[in-house]
Amino acid sequence: MKRLAISLFVALCALAALAPLAAPPRAAPAQDGFPGWPAQFDGATLTALPLSPIEERFQQNFPGRVGRFTDGKREIILRFVAQGTRKLHPASDCFKANGYALVALPIALENEQRWSGFRATRKGTTMVVRERIVDSAGAQWSDVSAWYWAVQMGQTSGPWWAVTVAHTETE
Repeated sequence: MKRLAISLFVALCALAALAPLAAPPRAAPAQDGFPGWPAQFDGATLTALPLSPIEERFQQNFPGRVGRFTDGKREIILRFVAQGTRKLHPASDCFKANGYALVALPIALENEQRWSGFRATRKGTTMVVRERIVDSAGAQWSDVSAWYWAVQMGQTSGPWWAVTVAHTETE
């Protein structure tokens, strides 16, 4: 009896292991609705920049797209986010990880757009960084955590644009 139970258990395990191979093929992943990168930002023409190796690795598992641009004065990182995710994080995390000292700035309101911001200093160079997230209905968040919880509570649906703008501070 014990031998029969063991044989049955082994057979069931083998069937369970092979079951995914018998499943019908999955349809191709749905398009993420990416509309393409904008040609301008704040009225200035954007020029695409290559992603850094870190940005390339980040993009591999990100539910959306990442683009890096300049308008000649500022660097602009655009993240098209197709679905709610914990993989979207504040720019301050990247700056801290790269050795910058950060000082938080107050929320700024520019043309009815709310931006969070901080100063990032390393080796005598200071950058001013600001960021925001917006959905297609115009709802906006200046904090990634607030955006994430709005998604979880069903208060917004994607896609979203996460925008980070950085420039060197001049005195």
